[in-house]
Amino acid sequence: MRTPPRWRSVLAPAAMAAALAAAALGGTGAAHADDHDAPHAATPAPAHGPQPAHPAKPDHPAEPGRPQYPGKPDQPVHPAKPGQPEQPVHPAKPEYPVHPDKPQYPGKPERPVHPDKPAHPAKPVTPVTPVKPEYPAHPAKPVHPEKPAHPVTPEKPAYPAKPVKPEYPAKPAHPATPAKPAYPATPAKPEQPSKPAYPAKPAKPAYPAKPAHPATPAKPAYPAKPAYPAKPAKPEYPSKPAKPDYPAKPAYPAKPAKPEYPSKPAYPAKPAKPEQPSKPAYPAKPAKPDYPSKPAKPELPAKPAYPAKPAKPDYPAKPAHPSKPAKPAYPAKPSKPDHPAKPAYPAKPAKPEQPSKPAYPAKPAKPAHPAKPDHPAKPAYPSKPAKPQHPSKPAHPSKPVKPEHPSKPAHPSKPDHPSKPAKPSKGKHSGHEDKGHGGHEGHGD
Repeated sequence: MRTPPRWRSVLAPAAMAAALAAAALGGTGAAHADDHDAPHAATPAPAHGPQPAHPAKPDHPAEPGRPQYPGKPDQPVHPAKPGQPEQPVHPAKPEYPVHPDKPQYPGKPERPVHPDKPAHPAKPVTPVTPVKPEYPAHPAKPVHPEKPAHPVTPEKPAYPAKPVKPEYPAKPAHPATPAKPAYPATPAKPEQPSKPAYPAKPAKPAYPAKPAHPATPAKPAYPAKPAYPAKPAKPEYPSKPAKPDYPAKPAYPAKPAKPEYPSKPAYPAKPAKPEQPSKPAYPAKPAKPDYPSKPAKPELPAKPAYPAKPAKPDYPAKPAHPSKPAKPAYPAKPSKPDHPAKPAYPAKPAKPEQPSKPAYPAKPAKPAHPAKPDHPAKPAYPSKPAKPQHPSKPAHPSKPVKPEHPSKPAHPSKPDHPSKPAKPSKGKHSGHEDKGHGGHEGHGD
């Protein structure tokens, strides 16, 4: 919320007086912090004279009304859009044949009743483990007690005979594969001519004899290893006791034979599909109208000539580079020794003439492809209706000119504020009052 300008001038002195009063009260409390027993002297209220009346403020002129904008013009009425052309009627789809009823599948055979499983044989009684003897001193090993022998595993019963599987029906014979046409005989390859014999290579020179290596001195013999002490003989372990025999398992009863499944009935023959009706011919398409020619582009005006550029100033001459000292002459290289002359190679024998290649037999002519039938002529498409010409849109009405805002009157000059009357003189305790109660100056403002 904004404060009106007429209240700002009144609130500013009051806020300043309150701040000065708070500062004065804080200073007084600090001065008399040590003197708690001394009573304060009564301070008489200052006598203020009558305040002059403020002059009446002039009334501000009324603000001029805002100009009224003209109303919007009515929108032009668009013409009604043409309706969609009628779609061609498609021919009726053929009716599909009625599927035959599915045959009834035979019911599942009843499962055979399995006999009760035989009871598990009783487990053998575990022999009592003997008490371990006290271990003697560390070097002597204790004698292990005799362990019972493992029982003989009984023989497993023979499995019952499996039922004989029913014979599957014989599969239908596939039609005979047609015989493939015989391929033409491949012409015989011509005989390769014999290659000439390579010339004999010259013998390689013998390598020079290598010097004999010096004899390697014999290594000194290793000292003999000391003999290991004999190991003490291991004590013989006691024999394990024999395990008791398990009781024989009873024989399983024979399983009943599975019943034979009934044969499935044959599927009925499906009826033949009806022939599709022929499609109607499409009407001819109308010729496209000629598009109007585009207007020629106007010629662009000639570009103005650029002003001439000023000539570049000459660069100052660079100083000449100092002359470098001459390089010293390299010492002469030693001359290379002459290579020995190569021996003359023997002349190569002349290549024998190759026999002429036999003529390849003529390839059999390929049979002519059968003539393809002509494609049927495409039906003509139906003619499209001509597009309606849209009417030209009406021109927008010109907008009215906005009225000018009236000039605002100048603010009236404020009158001079009257001067305040002089304050009355203080009494005897003017210094004390001035020191402790200097904040009463702004209360009457």
